[in-house]
Amino acid sequence: MDKCYHSEFDVSNNTSKQVLCDINIPTDIVLIGAGIMSATLGIFLKILEPKFTIKIYEKLAKGAQESSNVWNNAGTGHAAFCELNYTKEKEDGSIDIDKAIEISESFEISRQFWAYLVKQKILNNPKSFINNIPHMSIVWGKKNINFLQNRFQKLQNSILFKGMYYSEKHQKINEWAPLIINGRNPNQKIAATYMKTGTDVNFEEITQQILNKLQGYNNVKIYYKNKITKIKKDNNDTWTLSTSNNKHKKIHARYIFIGAGGASLKLLQTTGIKKINKYAGFPVGGQFLVTNNQTIVHKHLAKVYTQSPTNTPPMSAPHMDTRIINGEKMLLFGPFATFNSKFLKYGSWLDLFYSLNRYNLLPLLEAGYDNFKLIKYLINQLMMTKKDKINALKEFYPKAELKDWKLIQAGQRVQIIKKNKNKRASLQFGTELISSSDNTLIALLGASPGASTAASISLEIINKMFQQSTNTTSWNNKLKIIIPSYNQKLDGNEILTNEIRQYVCSILELTNIKINLNDSK
Repeated sequence: MDKCYHSEFDVSNNTSKQVLCDINIPTDIVLIGAGIMSATLGIFLKILEPKFTIKIYEKLAKGAQESSNVWNNAGTGHAAFCELNYTKEKEDGSIDIDKAIEISESFEISRQFWAYLVKQKILNNPKSFINNIPHMSIVWGKKNINFLQNRFQKLQNSILFKGMYYSEKHQKINEWAPLIINGRNPNQKIAATYMKTGTDVNFEEITQQILNKLQGYNNVKIYYKNKITKIKKDNNDTWTLSTSNNKHKKIHARYIFIGAGGASLKLLQTTGIKKINKYAGFPVGGQFLVTNNQTIVHKHLAKVYTQSPTNTPPMSAPHMDTRIINGEKMLLFGPFATFNSKFLKYGSWLDLFYSLNRYNLLPLLEAGYDNFKLIKYLINQLMMTKKDKINALKEFYPKAELKDWKLIQAGQRVQIIKKNKNKRASLQFGTELISSSDNTLIALLGASPGASTAASISLEIINKMFQQSTNTTSWNNKLKIIIPSYNQKLDGNEILTNEIRQYVCSILELTNIKINLNDSK
């Protein structure tokens, strides 16, 4: 039996005492999955309440091997600078930037959190996990050019997007990203936006560094090769978790966070939480073309996104990205969708079928019927040869050659299918928190932009789970030290935005541009 130090914690007065515990005494919180979300939430809680006992369960041999793995995502620091699906065009032709502002605010919180962790020496060497890579959007065709221009003009109303440039001139775009222009028809009408302060992020590196720090605490235990199989609410307001560990078949916890990626849905279905009955999951995988041919790589320094092709879902938006992985620059292009029934890259072929029940089968069928364009898109993607994929790349990089690129398999995502009240089920593109009625159990469902917004999602979880504590002076003051803009909006606040960005960039060794609302580009 493992010895651990257990804190008997009273959230009503924010006090605790440590006692030697055994396996039958509830852990303060269990985190399921050792990815970016559990690592972020775990270190947040250790900073706020050092005496908390925490157990992390991960079914693989090490952390950050699913969606957080450096090869399983595009590494985009999602700040809504380049991702066109965060700025929807309304029926009247106007551009809705609310989602873009929300995403950008969330990423600013993540950067503040990482800066704090660097100051505390929890994260080391910022260049190992975050680097400036300009973010660009590029479009072609009159309708798309009009959209991008309108989007750019609307974004200029927000301080968060000041410093962005717009151009329809080949010569200027060539300065930003030569590979895009070299070999392109000079008469083709194109338009691009450019944001110098975009970033490339290695979420696996962040996760591993935090997990290594967490393992050093004597009241934190990480169990690898250990799968949680079932969760049940006890009569005494705690939870019992069944595990695959032969030594500890059952454990007890006061609080639970399920951050197990695609496995979260199946675990939620074991909890008895009724609201999960209206949810189903739709698994989608991805592939990327990659080159490390340095002659090519040195001619491109940007993450370049365009719009999803007509009648395809938002997840299909292609992009050509500079990546920095272990200090090496390379280029990545995709994603190309793949489909199988696994909910995790290292999951089971039966995952999709095991997730079906009498409650969510109809929502899944409804979503499939209503999203014929998704089914058609997946079929077309599955039929693509490598040559077809190179031809798709040539829309970005006209001189691309097959010999310079290889295909890699990326991560597996599970898109949420949700049955809304009095409405048919629909496919959701984003993330959502699902909680028990008393908020002692919370799970994260969905995909992008989860990793980039891990800190703001963690704050939301903390405020739900430990509301009484977050209202205390002690926790509130700590949160303001960790996140200097805590409970404040940057959008519309020129002074605060410049202060926060200068502080963050100086610590994370990033480029900063001091801006004001009267700037025009």
